[in-house]
Amino acid sequence: MPVFHRIPHVLVLLSALAVTACASDSAVSSKGVYDPHEAENRGTHQFNKDVDTYVVSPLSDGYGTAIPEGVRDGVSRFSSHLGLPNDIFNNLFQGELDTAAQNTGRFLLNTVVGFGGVFDPASDIGLERVQADFGQTLHVWGAAEGPYVEMPFFGPSTSRDVVGFGVDLVLDPFFVVARDPQRYIGAVAYIVDSFGKRYKYDATIDSILYESEDSYVQARSLYLQNRRYELGLDATDLYVDVYEDLYEDF
Repeated sequence: MPVFHRIPHVLVLLSALAVTACASDSAVSSKGVYDPHEAENRGTHQFNKDVDTYVVSPLSDGYGTAIPEGVRDGVSRFSSHLGLPNDIFNNLFQGELDTAAQNTGRFLLNTVVGFGGVFDPASDIGLERVQADFGQTLHVWGAAEGPYVEMPFFGPSTSRDVVGFGVDLVLDPFFVVARDPQRYIGAVAYIVDSFGKRYKYDATIDSILYESEDSYVQARSLYLQNRRYELGLDATDLYVDVYEDLYEDF
């Protein structure tokens, strides 16, 4: 029970942080790039590249080579399944009742018939997952995108999505309700699935991190365009010039 008593206070704190983080940038359009902390972000980006070079990439290669694709796919489905309750919460926060019902039906069916989400019979009858997160919810509520941020280990984000990430962690029912060690099953599944995705998209990720002229600018551009697309922004708001500030000093 003490955990549940703390949740409202944490949510209030995180909501206040969201307002503080985004209010000063309320005049900044979602167009283009707003990166006032680029020097710090580049430092974090280099740290993330080092982690990928010496830890994530070698482990993902070992995981992808040693574990059959069918097993990797099962882990990925299980990890995705554990994220559905957060999707449902955010569907409700956004007033998307039909989507919340669809995700709930998918969660129930895959839990019972799909052996806890290892298999995906829900997709066979058209109950696809509709992902949602609290960063998206903040966008729906009118919060500005805020400055670009690169998070240690987790990579590209924005100030709004950093706050949303924190709220999603607090709202994760498996972490809040379950006891040790079961509460960490979701985190372990997420990490293992991340190795699987790194292996699956190895060539694409390598081209961004190690073959582009400026991997920081490339990753930032791709993230902002993809995130704005997910949020349903107009086509004119999606474009981010990869080299917008790469040569501005000249």
